[in-house]
This record gives sequence, structure tokens and C-alpha cells, in this order.
Amino acid sequence: MLKAFETMKQAALMSVRNIISNKMRSFLTTLGIIIGVMSVISLVTIVEGVENEVLSEFSDMGAGVLTVNAYGTALKGGLSEADIAEISEIDNVSGVAPSISFSGSAVRNGEVDDEVTVLGVNEVYFIHNDVVSFGRPLYSIDMTGESYVCIVDSDFAKTLFYGENPIGQSVILNGITYKVVGLQTGDDSSLTSSMSRGTNGGRVMIPYKNAMKMSGQALVQSLDVYVEDTDKTNETQTAIEELLYKTFNNNDDSYWIMNLDSLLDTMNSMMSMLKGMLTGIASIALLVGGIGIMNMMLVSVTERTKEIGLRKALGAEPSRIQLQFLFEAIVLSLTGGVIGLILGLVVSAAVSSALGIGFTVSVSAIELGVGFSAAVGIIFGWAPAKKASELNPIDALRSE
Repeated sequence: MLKAFETMKQAALMSVRNIISNKMRSFLTTLGIIIGVMSVISLVTIVEGVENEVLSEFSDMGAGVLTVNAYGTALKGGLSEADIAEISEIDNVSGVAPSISFSGSAVRNGEVDDEVTVLGVNEVYFIHNDVVSFGRPLYSIDMTGESYVCIVDSDFAKTLFYGENPIGQSVILNGITYKVVGLQTGDDSSLTSSMSRGTNGGRVMIPYKNAMKMSGQALVQSLDVYVEDTDKTNETQTAIEELLYKTFNNNDDSYWIMNLDSLLDTMNSMMSMLKGMLTGIASIALLVGGIGIMNMMLVSVTERTKEIGLRKALGAEPSRIQLQFLFEAIVLSLTGGVIGLILGLVVSAAVSSALGIGFTVSVSAIELGVGFSAAVGIIFGWAPAKKASELNPIDALRSE
């Protein structure tokens, strides 16, 4: 065991000395490995960062939420209160939030905003969405159809409550007086947002029964269904589809359900394919680097033919000769791998910062890059090392 260790130690030292003695050639040889590993590390890390960012955006949009659009039929153009109640009683449904949206106008102190988006929602919406920065959300007690309260966003506040705190103030929506009880969350939705005057527009959230009366809608065509156990989202979707199928007289063209969990799965699959493709492309550089190592090692064997012949004549075993050249190839490859790893992480961090995405060190990318570089050194260094060990000492000493 000690003899084997000593043999490996000597082979490693001789390999390092030979690499150092040919600095420029060694650097150019490892350049392909450096570029290959750097490409693999940076591409995989950047793609994973983009993937995490995209999936996070999708999750924020509502993973675990089923968006139902019930267009209805000529006989029934949407969902009634009874239909919504049936959906809320389905297993694994934690809440149902109807949504009524239309354009309206708002008036306050002679100031008119005729480009207001009015959104009717219920209390369930606020349980699952933290959208109120100041004031209060809408409660179940507000859903009687007789509670005239609203929540406004910063654009609305800038237009009609310039220089004022909108909470507690009154505004006329489509001819009906509403009291502002909350300010909607947003990039500029602080109480001071109304200090700078805005242009027409903005959004107002009111109880959905009020919105139905205001818009003249008797039925609901859009709602969000919140699931309790996201692992059972598909089963819950199937149950809702069966209910809607019966509700609209076995017409499956009368509704549509969007499952963001399914979109997340599709996105995961697409990103994995993209990552695999980019890794494959970047690995070509590693392959080219491996060929460069093999070429350099073959040249080295040719240049050192006499040295090899002399060592073998003095009793050096073929295995020692082979081990030395194999170590040389591995050291070159691993050196390029480590440099490529460092550069890859630097490039990844810089690109991630430029793109505004999170930077996370990818362990899988590091394992792939460094592992591939070590494999390249062994695979492409084996043939030259084998050739060196098989040289006939007499022929080697006679060579010019």
C-alpha cells in the first residue's frame, strides 16, 4: 500500500513539473476545458435562476387556485348563487371568490374620472390575497348588497383625492355614493400616493353583489376557486368540471377552467428541457477541450520518446510511465475545471445581477462541470498514456 502511494506521489510530482515547465502550452491546452466548464456552470446557473424567478411569478399569480370562466349557454349565461354554493361545498375547496368586472365613472367634488375599472369581489378574495395596504378589506357583512363601501388603488386616489387621505372619504360610483374603507397595495399605494395628481383611471373594488346590481348582471361568469390541498388540485378540477357539465346541460363548451398548477408543471418541463439543451451545447466545448488535451499529450509523448526509453531501460515499469502521463492529463483537466468553475460563478453572478434575478450557486452545475472535466482528463489522457507505456525502450532510444 505504501509503495503504491509512493508511486502515485512520484507520478503526480513529475506530471506537475512537466506542466510547469511548459506553461504556455499547458495554458492553451486547458483553455478549452476552462471555456467548457465556465459555459456549463454559467448557463445552468443562469437558467436555474430564471426558472426560479418564472416559477415564483407563476406561484404569486395563484398556484393552488382554479380560475373558472363560465360562459354559459343561450338558456343560462353564467352561475347563480346556488351554483357557487355547490362549488364551495366540493371536497378540498377552501373558498370561492366570484369576480365581476366592468368600466364605470366616479365623481367627487366636481372632479370626474370616467375611466374607472370597477371590480366586484367577496370576502374570500381578501382571505387569499393581501391587497390592502391601509384601511380594511371587505368583510362578509359587506356582502348583503346594501353595504356601500369600496377599496381604491393609488391611481384612483391620485385623481380624486389629490393631497388627501382617501380613507373615510366618500365618492360617487355610477351615481351611488360609496365610502372608501381601504387603499389597495401597489408599488405606489401609500397614503402619500395621493399627494401627486394623477390622470384618469384606476380601480375600485366593491362587494360583488353591489357590482352585479350596478352592472345589471344576474349571473356570475368568472370566479376563483381556492383549493385546500394543492396535491389534489387535479381531482378538485375534475369535480368542478363534472358539476359545471351538469349545470350547463351537458355542454362542455360552456365553461373553461385554468389550472395554474398544470401550467407550473408544463413550465418546469420546458425549463428542464431548455437546461438540458444548453448543457449539451456547452458540453461540446468540454469535448473540444478534451481533444486538445489528447493532442497535447500525444505531442508530449513524441517529444519525450527518448526520456521514456531511458526510464524503461533503467527499469521503470510500464504502469509507472502510464500513470505519469495519465496524471498529467488529469491535472491539466482539473486545473482547467477549477478555473472554469470560478469564472463560471463570476459570470453567473454578473448576468443574474444584470437581469435582476436571484443568484444561487448550483451544486448540480458544479458537480457536472468539475466531474466532466475530470472525466475528460481520464478518457482523453488514457490513449496517450497507454502509448507511452507501450514504447519499446530500444526503439525509443534510437529515435531522433
